[in-house]
Amino acid sequence: MCKIYPNLYVIQSTFQIRGMHTLIRDSQTTKHDFVFYADRLIRLVVEHGLGHLPFTEKQVTTPTGSVYTGVDFCKRLCGVSVIRSGESMENALRACCKGIKIGKILIHREGDNGQQPQDISDRHVLLLDPILGTGNSAVQAISLLISKGVPESNIIFLNLISAPQGVHVVCKRFPRIKIVTSEIETGLNEDFRVIPGMGEFGDRYFGTDDDDQPVLAPKNRDMKSSTD
Repeated sequence: MCKIYPNLYVIQSTFQIRGMHTLIRDSQTTKHDFVFYADRLIRLVVEHGLGHLPFTEKQVTTPTGSVYTGVDFCKRLCGVSVIRSGESMENALRACCKGIKIGKILIHREGDNGQQPQDISDRHVLLLDPILGTGNSAVQAISLLISKGVPESNIIFLNLISAPQGVHVVCKRFPRIKIVTSEIETGLNEDFRVIPGMGEFGDRYFGTDDDDQPVLAPKNRDMKSSTD
């Protein structure tokens, strides 16, 4: 797919990366281990995404008195996470970019809503969402950023796994954005869930899976349950 879309970047696979994918995809992996290895993978994706930002050459003097010619980091940068799963990627971004501004986008049936930095149109935007499935939510989020004045070429979409269908939808609609992911999936099943996938990422990461929630019985017969 990278040959079809030059704006799609898949980080180079290693046994370490495959091992981490194996753990976070395993339905028997504990929440603690899932978060630990998901965070490691997210950090790799964020670092790779930062490598696609523009740079300027910079010279510094080393402690030996020598001159080193390097590059200066991009100054006008912000992150935007798609609520709620995208919030899992914020810590890795903050760890890589000290003091970075981070906005949020909530996608719902009635339309788009969210909060972004006031000067977002002047910044390069790292859009955070761990799963690219059908591409519908990504299209809504990207469209909202563009409506706020962000140039399409200034958006880098970071995710852990991408379904081919979602890649097609996003890349055809927005050919100038960049997508950075750690693995391309097999596809979508009949329920439009990514396969092989890793389940409901937000529930597993934040520990809100219904199967893990304790069932509390009323203290007496007169007490109404929370579902009444």
